[in-house]
Amino acid sequence: MALETTLVYSDGVPIPFTCAEADDMTKGSILLLTDPMTAAVTTGDTDEIAGILALDKVGGDGVTKCAVHRKGIFRGYAGAAGVTAGEAIITDTATGAANELVDADVNSEQIVGIALETATDGETFLFELKPMAVDLA
Repeated sequence: MALETTLVYSDGVPIPFTCAEADDMTKGSILLLTDPMTAAVTTGDTDEIAGILALDKVGGDGVTKCAVHRKGIFRGYAGAAGVTAGEAIITDTATGAANELVDADVNSEQIVGIALETATDGETFLFELKPMAVDLA
């Protein structure tokens, strides 16, 4: 995988989430949340966000728990639409590359966090990780 996020300032201890034993996941990957408290690599533009993977997970290693950051300041990559300082951000995985982020659309319900810098397609920027869901429907 490419374009993984990088932890710049920690704001808490990673939390153990369940993960598939067969999954190969790279440190810094943005993770999708599924039930029950299970994390996998994000695959869509508006996935429910578990957080960011704290350590590499090797597929077939017998491990079914992975460490997930739920808070902190990270350096990430802007998708095609870019990001704006102070705006909520969402994943751009389905239309962009894995781990890319863009400004949230109006009425976006699955927020990754808040952009702390403005960036255009492919540029890196700082963001605050604040995974949350807003039920607007």
